[in-house]
Amino acid sequence: MAKIVPTIQMVLEKYPKIAAVERLRMGKPGKKTVRNMVVSVARLCKMAGIDTAETYASLTRKRLTKVLDHAIKEGLKAVTIWSYLNAVKAVMARWTHSYYADAHWAVPTIELPSYNRQIQRYIRPDKKVLAKVKKWYASLVERDDNREWVAATLMLEFAMRNGDVERLRWSDFREKDGGIVLCYVPHKTALSSGRRVAWPVHPDIWEKLSVYRDTDTHQHKRKGWSKLEDKNSALVVPCARDVFVRLNKDLRTQKIFTGPKGCYELRKICIDHVYQKFGAEMASSISGDDIRTMMRYYADPSQPNIGDLRIIDLI
Repeated sequence: MAKIVPTIQMVLEKYPKIAAVERLRMGKPGKKTVRNMVVSVARLCKMAGIDTAETYASLTRKRLTKVLDHAIKEGLKAVTIWSYLNAVKAVMARWTHSYYADAHWAVPTIELPSYNRQIQRYIRPDKKVLAKVKKWYASLVERDDNREWVAATLMLEFAMRNGDVERLRWSDFREKDGGIVLCYVPHKTALSSGRRVAWPVHPDIWEKLSVYRDTDTHQHKRKGWSKLEDKNSALVVPCARDVFVRLNKDLRTQKIFTGPKGCYELRKICIDHVYQKFGAEMASSISGDDIRTMMRYYADPSQPNIGDLRIIDLI
């Protein structure tokens, strides 16, 4: 049977199905990732006036370059358009070839416009902003909903991502060497590297968390909790997404962080301060990110923080 070059629409319908099979075998790609890929390709085609009835091979480098030029004129962010372009190639990734071959499809070669994408460096908040953050964080202790202080603490003191806070359970806090250690695998790196975070919890923080656990956990139960669930297996911050919405709004109202995800800046502050004080290795340990990412994003050779130094003293 002769192979055919599929249309764009055929690929958009087939890709989620083969991705579901691959997920059973390898654990990835995730459902959200697959959905984003399909949506991105469809949006790119709509933006470029490309009919999805055309073959996938019609997405040539020359045509994609025109899309890029159009997007720049329309004021789209570079990260947005490049995510669309990368999606075009992602749905034809190497792992898909055997599945498409079974459908007797000829896999077209997709070539993206050349570019040199640099990771945006972290811009450190000035002392005035950090002072506002410190004052705001201290005020959370007095809030009626103690989940706000807990959620902010997990990001500011442990560099956790929003999604990891939502999934965190009390069983992730473990006793070790006479203290408490927060142990979890960040969701973002769970499939790619499996990097585990094991970070010691300050006694003062654990004392406050313990009081919260013993008094507030069951006041915010959400639908779907098992009746057999105990305190140890319960979520640390039930319905955390609602809490983050309030905290983000609060940070914007007080003009501390004006973006839509102010809470995420707390995570960056944590990583940056650990980096400045203890170096990239410790920053990688608390964040769960690759050490090279830490160095590209947070390192600033123009701001050494070791004070006066004579190299001869180190020899």
